[in-house]
Amino acid sequence: MKVDFVICGTQKGGTAALDMYLRAHPEICMANKKEVHFFDKEEFFRDGAPDYANYHAFFSPGSQHKVLGEATPIYMYWRDAARRIWEYSPTMKLIVLLRNPVDRAFSHWNMERVENRDSASFWDAIHSEAKRSRKALPYQHRVYSYIDRGFYLEQLRRLWAFFPKQQMLVLKTEELQQHPNDTLQRIFAFLGVTPLPLINPVNVHGFPHTSHMSQEERDYLRSIFEYEIKALERTLGWDCSHWLAKGSPA
Repeated sequence: MKVDFVICGTQKGGTAALDMYLRAHPEICMANKKEVHFFDKEEFFRDGAPDYANYHAFFSPGSQHKVLGEATPIYMYWRDAARRIWEYSPTMKLIVLLRNPVDRAFSHWNMERVENRDSASFWDAIHSEAKRSRKALPYQHRVYSYIDRGFYLEQLRRLWAFFPKQQMLVLKTEELQQHPNDTLQRIFAFLGVTPLPLINPVNVHGFPHTSHMSQEERDYLRSIFEYEIKALERTLGWDCSHWLAKGSPA
């Protein structure tokens, strides 16, 4: 058994919806839960070669399944995950969904707030992120990394260092939201499975928003991410001007 693909990012970028879509395909065997968290767990790799049987235990493929996959969005962000995935399978395919990092940061904070993992206001959380994240050194902080996770280029380059670009499919979150059928056909072709007819769109909202981002907060984050977004545009050939549009969420 070998897992063929992972949805490796980004957190709060639509990975839950994509996971649901792919579970409906008869030729795709997804892990028995979303977010397996194998390649980002230090305890699995601390004593040398990991026991991949622990990973494969999450899958129950049938004779009809052509590919196996899972969705753990922190893999893109976790520094050692790319190398570990490559050591497991150099032919692994990776799917990445990228969301406007401003909105991603707020959605991430809202999730942590609802789950009682962060009691700080959003304004305080993003201003104290660097200080609070030092608690996790030498690793990244899994909770307080609201801004840091939005610097996508560093994460993509880390993946590209191990995997050729033809083994990666990088998409905008809004492509899946606004054009699910066209986007899913691209994904099915990338994975080498049979195209499906029209699919009913799903709208996954895991955590209700308890507040809204203020204009001051949005402007502050936009100023932080402006050069990152423009560099991403140049690298991927995308138009992300709507991510920087003043006063309007993407």
